[in-house]
Amino acid sequence: MLLTEHLVRGVDVWLNTPRRPWEASGTSGMKVLVNGGLNVSELDGWWAEAFTPEVGWAIGDGQEHDDQQAWDAVEAEALYNILEHEVVPAFYTRDSNGIPTQWVTRMRESMARLTPRFSANRTVREYTEQYYLPRAAAYRKRAAEHGAWGRQVRQWQHNLAHHWSAMHLGNLHVEAYDSHYTLQLPVYLGEIPPEAVRVELYADASNGEGPLRHEMQRDHHLVGSMNGYVYKAQVPATRPVEDYTPRIIPQHTDAVVPLEAPQILWQR
Repeated sequence: MLLTEHLVRGVDVWLNTPRRPWEASGTSGMKVLVNGGLNVSELDGWWAEAFTPEVGWAIGDGQEHDDQQAWDAVEAEALYNILEHEVVPAFYTRDSNGIPTQWVTRMRESMARLTPRFSANRTVREYTEQYYLPRAAAYRKRAAEHGAWGRQVRQWQHNLAHHWSAMHLGNLHVEAYDSHYTLQLPVYLGEIPPEAVRVELYADASNGEGPLRHEMQRDHHLVGSMNGYVYKAQVPATRPVEDYTPRIIPQHTDAVVPLEAPQILWQR
């Protein structure tokens, strides 16, 4: 911490070159912000979220690559180009008063845009507002009336644990249209009520976007089944339908899934 204190207050460029996705977080680059330093960093960790061309420089394409040694060479070449053609000229090009105006403009943009977003104050505030206070309210709700609601949540967990293995999914039926797919799925819930679970279509992350989750809606009862239903969903045809896999996960308005209910059932 003592070494970092001296580094962040005296550095002009904070150079960070981990192999994606091995950036732990990037708090060192965040500490540079309030001291007027600029980041030249891999598009990973916090910099993948924070970077715009007005506030610093980025290395890489934000993707993971199998051949790491070959990609290291690509990124090394890109880094040298950024330093030679952008970073160094911006720092050493001065006006008549000796001020590097391009550099100062980036410093101001970096400090104004990023410092409020990437700070301990914002982090603590968001944890308090989004996690600690809601969890405290949830505890009070469960504890009220001698724990009546807490016992309901516990019964929901107990029912899932004892009857989850009896559920199964039927074959997915797909109808393809120009702009979307319509999908139907038979779901056999056994002893678990429909309100206790969520049926959805899941697709892995792609092209820098996060994973996709489309909830399937319960449509009608399957004739002849004890607790079977047809679930339906419509998804845009922007990705191959093969990317989507049906699954069932627990659902409860006052429970944290998967922390309090880790079950999951994928279609095989």
